[in-house]
Amino acid sequence: MSGPLTIGADLGGTKMLVGVLDADREVRYESRETSRGHSEDELIGLIVREVADARKACPDTVAVGLGLPCTIDFEHGIAIAAVNLPFTDVAVREMVQEQVGLPVFLDNDANVAVLAEHLYGAAQGARNVVMITVGTGIGGGLVLNGEVYRGSTGAGAELGHVVLQLDGPACQGSCPGFGHAETLASGTALGAEGRKAAEGSPDSVLGGLLAQGLEIDGKAVTAAAMGGDEAARGVVAEIGRRIGATLSGFANIFEPDVMVVGGGVMAAGDLLLEPARREVEARALRPMNRTPVVAAELGNDAGMIGAASMARIEFEQRG
Repeated sequence: MSGPLTIGADLGGTKMLVGVLDADREVRYESRETSRGHSEDELIGLIVREVADARKACPDTVAVGLGLPCTIDFEHGIAIAAVNLPFTDVAVREMVQEQVGLPVFLDNDANVAVLAEHLYGAAQGARNVVMITVGTGIGGGLVLNGEVYRGSTGAGAELGHVVLQLDGPACQGSCPGFGHAETLASGTALGAEGRKAAEGSPDSVLGGLLAQGLEIDGKAVTAAAMGGDEAARGVVAEIGRRIGATLSGFANIFEPDVMVVGGGVMAAGDLLLEPARREVEARALRPMNRTPVVAAELGNDAGMIGAASMARIEFEQRG
């Protein structure tokens, strides 16, 4: 066995993935559970049960890493606020640690995802990395000078909440802002634009879905686009352009070695990424406009892998 075993838990608005990893990224145990519609207490109970099951399967685990879609007080292990989960100023680390009997470390889900891609995936070997995870919303993670950047308290790098449109539509969930990338360039936006396209193109695949009363969400738009539907392809390209406009600003600010795009929308592949790359090339300053924009490599496992890796790093650093 290489290095200590650690548990990584990636909690999202609809599901939670838990795994036990060694220092070589070998997965020794894995489980998936739904998290949709749970209350705060139910989510804490879910985390505790799943961590306990992982520890039972691998008794030699030494620490637990949790990745949550929240702003985080990293030092104190507090989930400050979540757009799509019922967490507000919740002492998650303390609550879970008391019940599982292991050191627990808490971080934002996109922070642990960028750590995973930096260690093992699309950004391996890079010193400066920008990553966005595009799904229901948009998460953000930064690696600067080889270290995950968290801001003053751990709540930084909320890249999905950059403003794309002044006085634009209200942001999602509990966010008080308007015109954010979270609303305009996410998987949710992909579905919303798909519904508009369906209304304007009744003869398209999307129009057919609308006529049948079927749901038009980001997955449906992506499937139609991959199948060749021109209306759907136009929608995917538009979201790609918005992602590219978002990334061009980050390219100018951070001059990263690479910018990584992950999350559910990456099912569209280059139909989404090519328009994004063109926008970065057109909008960012030289030489930042040549920054590579690449797809994440670790898929849905990135959060779990990163959470376990973060737990190992923090456990070893703190003795």
